[in-house]
Amino acid sequence: MRRGGKSRISRYIPNVLTLIREHRGFFLGTTLAALALRLLFFVYFPAVTDDSRIYADFATNWLQHGIYGQTQAGPQETRIVPADTRLPGYPAFLAVIFWLSGTGNFRAVLLTQVLLDLGTCLILADLARRAVSERAARIAFVLTALCPFLANYAVAALTETLEIFFTALALDGAAAALGRMQEAGGGMGVYKLWAATGAAIAACILLRPDGGILLASIALYLAVLAWKHRVHRKKTRDVLTAGIVVAVFALAPLAPWTIRNFRTLHHFQPLAPRYANEKDEIVPRGFNRWVKTWIVDYASVEEIYWSVPGNNLDSQKLPSRAFDNPAESNATLAVIADYNQPREMTPELDARFAKLAADCIRARPVRYYAVLPLLRIADMWLRPRTEILPPDVRWWEFNDDAKQSVLAVGFGLLNLAYVVTALLALVRRPSGVRWAGLLVSFLLLRSAFLGTLENPEPRYTLECYPVVIVCAAACLARQRAAAAI
Repeated sequence: MRRGGKSRISRYIPNVLTLIREHRGFFLGTTLAALALRLLFFVYFPAVTDDSRIYADFATNWLQHGIYGQTQAGPQETRIVPADTRLPGYPAFLAVIFWLSGTGNFRAVLLTQVLLDLGTCLILADLARRAVSERAARIAFVLTALCPFLANYAVAALTETLEIFFTALALDGAAAALGRMQEAGGGMGVYKLWAATGAAIAACILLRPDGGILLASIALYLAVLAWKHRVHRKKTRDVLTAGIVVAVFALAPLAPWTIRNFRTLHHFQPLAPRYANEKDEIVPRGFNRWVKTWIVDYASVEEIYWSVPGNNLDSQKLPSRAFDNPAESNATLAVIADYNQPREMTPELDARFAKLAADCIRARPVRYYAVLPLLRIADMWLRPRTEILPPDVRWWEFNDDAKQSVLAVGFGLLNLAYVVTALLALVRRPSGVRWAGLLVSFLLLRSAFLGTLENPEPRYTLECYPVVIVCAAACLARQRAAAAI
């Protein structure tokens, strides 16, 4: 240890508050620009979706009646039915806002999310400071502050903004703990940081079940780290202890939820149902599997996947890859025609869709298990993030409003710039990003999970944007440093 108790590493990692004090004008100006961008979306593009209303129903019933459940309207009376179709994280957030500002006050919810999103800017600046450099911290702050995708979802009553906030917090906590371990090994200070990391992951999981991917990423990274240090018993013990602390703090909050589901709903459910279905609700698994034999893009999610049940299936919207020969085409169109009569998914119809899926998978297993998942991942990463903005879902056809299609193209190019810049940092010089293995493992595990979904929605990759922004900041900081030489 050097004078003042700081190691060589610490001397090159100034405190983020010190960084802000040294560059007050920069951080103030960028924060005001970030706030203006989010208020622009708040005024013109606030989003309260069907999912938003479901979350609000949970929150209102929980707040007013003490029942975590959904309102069901019957022929004679309306009742509140306990349910586990949504995890309690976001409804708890809404309940607090509604308690403070009035039930159903979505404007207050969105403004609170704007403030949280500004907090994400600071957290990612701190993460970039730890993982790269002071220069990268300032660049990461700008990239987060002026990111229209994050700003757009900050004014959507959905889980994304909180999920991104706690993902960034967990990664920053992990980086702080890993940095402390490099300096001093274990100790209570390090384990407090790992406990805070676990608590942030717990918040992610309570918001969305896939928040557990972050826990898996950190566990995988720590397992590899323990293997590298296997000849040093103390280092190995410290790493394994860190993993246990993270896991305990991440999973402990799920215990009350699991117990509640067992006592109230009489089944074991530590997260939420895969398809957000109620206990007695039939899931059209055959239809879902059939969809996965051809779906790769978000347009098909809106036009086909979300149409069932209750709406007609437009066979004209099916892509050519939905069937490869006349026999498959005739069988598929016949099942769709029979579904369109009642517009309800009966067990018989679902079984027929399941047979279509089984025949397709048997004929083309590589496409089902490898090619289509990769295409879904690519679509979620590269499609313009305009799903809650005015551009049509088929923006590339330039049919309805050319200006909106141009906006979608612009968003797509900007998203591509973020992603490509981040990839350049990881491909050209991954050693320039500390703990790159942790960041990359999170990207890969989450992307692999997303490839298994029937509904490739671009918003599901937004949780990866903390990593994208830090890596992009590393690339840009390196370019600026090279230009200055």
